Amino acid sequence: MHTREQIEKAVKGKGYAWFEGTKDYDLNIVGVRNSATGNKVTNVFDDKITVSYKLNGEWQFHEWNATTDPGKKGVMEYHNAAGVARLVEGQYRGSHSIGLHQGKYKALKQAKPVKVYRDPNRDLTYDETKIAEGIFGINIHRSSATGTSTYVENWSEGCQVFSTVTDFDKFMDLCEKASAIHGNSFTYTLIESSDLA
Repeated sequence: MHTREQIEKAVKGKGYAWFEGTKDYDLNIVGVRNSATGNKVTNVFDDKITVSYKLNGEWQFHEWNATTDPGKKGVMEYHNAAGVARLVEGQYRGSHSIGLHQGKYKALKQAKPVKVYRDPNRDLTYDETKIAEGIFGINIHRSSATGTSTYVENWSEGCQVFSTVTDFDKFMDLCEKASAIHGNSFTYTLIESSDLA
């Protein structure tokens, strides 16, 4: 479990924007990739997605189980000839907006280019040699529509994915409230757990 203070310090320490919350629901959406696993494909939801924002002048913080990495099935059966995608750490300003994931349900849909590693060799180790930039459908969405998913498999081929549907629903509720105040544009930041003091 991380704290909002840890997340804020790490984000600011990298020189990224941190939204101080002069208005309610100015969301800092920060993914935390589990550095302890290195480049090994774990196929489990061992990363975090966090949200920090102010409500009535008071900081609020949520942290949920997620994956920032593609799962085993995604790595073995990717649908892009260049290889499976894995989001490069960084801050992507205005990168997402509320839209339909695969035309099915509301999620945060990629709206501006992001950087991804492309890994074509299926060796169950994430390679970080080839970087591509563009719009690849790197969405922020849920896994199963019911309950909690244990294994990532192909829930992610680069997407940032919640393991539990109720957590995702809470996240989207915050995004809807934020959109009503700030407009339908969201910044996503991805850091490593090793960045946290």
